[in-house]
Amino acid sequence: MFNERDTQGPSLRKGSIEVVCGSMFSGKTEELIRRMKRAQFAKLRVEIFKPAIDVRYSVEDVVSHDHNTIQSTPVDSSQNILLLANDIDVVGIDEAQFFDMGIVDVCSQLAERGIRVICAGLDMDYKGVPFGPMPALMAIAEDVYKTHAICVHCGDLAYVSHRLVSSEKRVLLGETESYEPLCRACYRKAVEAENMAMQPKTQSPQ
Repeated sequence: MFNERDTQGPSLRKGSIEVVCGSMFSGKTEELIRRMKRAQFAKLRVEIFKPAIDVRYSVEDVVSHDHNTIQSTPVDSSQNILLLANDIDVVGIDEAQFFDMGIVDVCSQLAERGIRVICAGLDMDYKGVPFGPMPALMAIAEDVYKTHAICVHCGDLAYVSHRLVSSEKRVLLGETESYEPLCRACYRKAVEAENMAMQPKTQSPQ
């Protein structure tokens, strides 16, 4: 069957970078899967990658919190994506915040090849600090789509993923037992309460 895209070549296809970002439980992976499945339905050649450390639901598949799945390729570094993304029209990258900073150049190179690149990831870590390569990816993207979870304390739009367990590790894989989405005000109150709890208690005079 004649396919117009096959006659264009990489130099004539229009590459682009899209970033889907937000807190945990905001539907980032769900949106990534939706876009990738639409590309599959359009008979485009797709490949989705995820960091090999993310084995929460599946070693190989990308799985959303709603348990929608799509087949993926786990990789240990961003450079592996360049090696594996041959003869592909659309590349999806899940949990982009866990990749090394080289992912920014990788996405740029893929887009220069005429590939549509869709990245999904946390925009901030549990302390509200921009996470890894995400700010740079958002800066070079043609399209940035921010998703929002609902604050579990007040019902407003969530701002950050608040960590419920005691750990200073920046990368700590977990689900609802480890994180909760909070709005800005509720997050501030939670941090203040935690700081108060950590202060030594003064004994009252006898």
